[in-house]
Amino acid sequence: MDAAIDSILAFISANQDWALWIALIFAAAETTAFLSILIPSTAILIGVGALVSTGELDFTPIWVGASIGAVIGSFFSYWLGWRYGPRVMELRMMQGQRPLVQRGTEAFAKWGAFAVIIGHFFGPLRAVVFVIAGMSRVPLWQFVPVNIAGCLLWAYATPKSGEIGGDILGALWRLITG
Repeated sequence: MDAAIDSILAFISANQDWALWIALIFAAAETTAFLSILIPSTAILIGVGALVSTGELDFTPIWVGASIGAVIGSFFSYWLGWRYGPRVMELRMMQGQRPLVQRGTEAFAKWGAFAVIIGHFFGPLRAVVFVIAGMSRVPLWQFVPVNIAGCLLWAYATPKSGEIGGDILGALWRLITG
């Protein structure tokens, strides 16, 4: 998996004009039920943030692309949950996610629609939180503002954490090497 992540980051570094679209695709995959289980999008977006730290990429297109992608993936997952309900959980890919579904259901019972924001930042829950929101029939008027806020915050914080980590490592390296 590490080799795949390294290859993707090398591709992004070599194709900076595509950074917005690549961030969009990986953020959409990370917030789409089923795909988020298979694709290490968070690691890639953190790695992209580290490339921002080196000056190879500009942060703004990454944030814009990741924000749009997160909105697309999360709304699609919400729609899946709303449209297909419990049948989604019967799919083979979701069979092993029963504990996450239970935690997501408990989160909605405790925090309501604000569980969507929590789900953006809690990696394992991100795989199912938007589907559960749809299955739970969270009204669209409640889902939209908390989801968009969560998408914007997550799309900012994820690559920014990679950028900050890269800045810290760079400072430590300069300190050690003089």
